[in-house]
Amino acid sequence: MGNKYRVAGYVKLAKLWERSSEEAICYHHDYYRNKYEDNESMKLVDVYIDITGQKELRKRSEMVRLLADCLKDKVNCISTQTKAYLAANNREFFYLLHFLFTRKPETEIVTEDKNYHINTIENHDNQKEALRSMVADYVKLNPADYSEWEMQLIREINKIHE
Repeated sequence: MGNKYRVAGYVKLAKLWERSSEEAICYHHDYYRNKYEDNESMKLVDVYIDITGQKELRKRSEMVRLLADCLKDKVNCISTQTKAYLAANNREFFYLLHFLFTRKPETEIVTEDKNYHINTIENHDNQKEALRSMVADYVKLNPADYSEWEMQLIREINKIHE
C-alpha cells in the first residue's frame, strides 16, 4: 500500500432510513468503492454508516468506531459527501476537527460539498492552516467545554476496546 492515504467513507443518515437500511448501506459502500478503486494515492479501508437520529458524535456508533480507527492509524483520511454528515452543528464540527488535527498522525478531511468544499490533502489556499487556526480559536473560547467533550468521546472510543 506504500504511501497511499487510508480512506474511510463516512455517512450519517437520518433515522427514517432504518426501513431501507440495507439498500442505503449497499449504495454507500458501492459509492465509495467506485470512487476510490482506481485512485493511485488513496485506498478505501472501510465505509462507516450511521443511521440514527443522534446528533452528538459520541452517540453515533460508527463515528466512534471511525475515530477509534483513526487513533489506531488504520485510517488517516475521512471522506464524506458533505460536512453536514460529520457534525450537526459548529461546536461538534470544530471540536471534531480539533480532535483530528491535534493527534499524531493527523487525519485529513475531504468533503464533496458544492460550497465550502474541504480538502486538507490538496490544501488549496492553505485551507488546512486556516481551518486549524479557526478551530484552535474556537476551542480557546471554552477550553473546559472542549476537554469535557473530548473526555466523553474518549470514554466511548475506549468502550470499543473492552
